[in-house]
Amino acid sequence: MNRRRKFIVGGVVIAGALAYMIYAGVTQSAVYFVTPAELRAAPVPGKAYRLGGMVVPRSLDLSFTLSDGTATVPVRHKGTPPDLFGEGRGAVLEGSWTADGYFKANLIMAKHSEEYKAPHDKNEAGYRELFKTLRGEGR
Repeated sequence: MNRRRKFIVGGVVIAGALAYMIYAGVTQSAVYFVTPAELRAAPVPGKAYRLGGMVVPRSLDLSFTLSDGTATVPVRHKGTPPDLFGEGRGAVLEGSWTADGYFKANLIMAKHSEEYKAPHDKNEAGYRELFKTLRGEGR
C-alpha cells in the first residue's frame, strides 16, 4: 500500500469517527418541545421533554397543572421556582413523563413580558435609580 492510499484511508477513518461523535452528541442531548396536548397524546416514560403552557390558577405549590388550552398535564417539581413563576403565566419545563402519570420537572423557566416601560414621571418609583444607572453612578 502506498503512502497516499494510507493517508486517504486514515483521513476517512478520522472523518467517520468525528461524524459519529457529532451525531451521537446531538441525538443524546436533544430535548423536544411539546405542548400538554402533544404529551398527553403519546407520553413516553423516562424520555426528556421541554413542556410549555400556562400555569392553571390555584395549582401553584410545586405540584401544579400546566395547560395549553386544549389539555392539561399534572406537574411535580422539587426545588425553588423562579421569581416570575406564577398562576396564569407562561412557563417552559424540562423533565420527563413518569409511569405514575405526571410530568416530573427538573427545571422551570418562567416566561416574562416582552414589553419594557421606562418610568416617565419623576414621582414614579425607580425614576431616579434608572437615571443613576444610565449615567453610571452608584457603582
